[in-house]
Amino acid sequence: MADAPQRLIIGISGASGVIYGIRMLELLRDTPIETHLVISKSAEITVAYETEWKAADVKALADVVYPAADIGAAISSGSFKTMGMVVAPCSIRSMGEISSGVTSSLLSRAADVVLKERRRLVLLLRETPLHAGHIRSMQTVTEMGAIVAPPVPAFYARPKSIEEMIDQTIGRTLDLFDIDTGFTKRWGEDIERTE
Repeated sequence: MADAPQRLIIGISGASGVIYGIRMLELLRDTPIETHLVISKSAEITVAYETEWKAADVKALADVVYPAADIGAAISSGSFKTMGMVVAPCSIRSMGEISSGVTSSLLSRAADVVLKERRRLVLLLRETPLHAGHIRSMQTVTEMGAIVAPPVPAFYARPKSIEEMIDQTIGRTLDLFDIDTGFTKRWGEDIERTE
């Protein structure tokens, strides 16, 4: 039997910051990782507002794309082997659905499956400021096994552009899956402390 492909689910919700999901798909194109994309309808609208990308071009970056309403898709079953899932960006609504286990779309269903199968789920939560309900949902998904990783810029890397900030965030996110795209500046390796 041939080795199963390494598959990573990428979810893009309608929160601001869709460029994180887009850039992740770009960086994974030159790796052996098979990308499985689910993009919400609101994310497609956000893509048009925030970027020069067309939704069809974003979808073309992935190896496999599923309609957000297709709750019978392969990624909705635990028997479909994956490395896990990244939701980039993750809206408060998506996180709320995941934390409650009441899923209304393929994006939240796939995340729920990743958690029940004890695979890695990383949520690039895009919201600020937060109220107590948001924080409780963050605690709940963390207790369920997810990693909440808001895309906070790493200024120690001395980014010279927004693109460098995005690449650093995506690189650190992919580190959580032991995927190194070569775009991450590392403390003690690429970055030295100055006295």
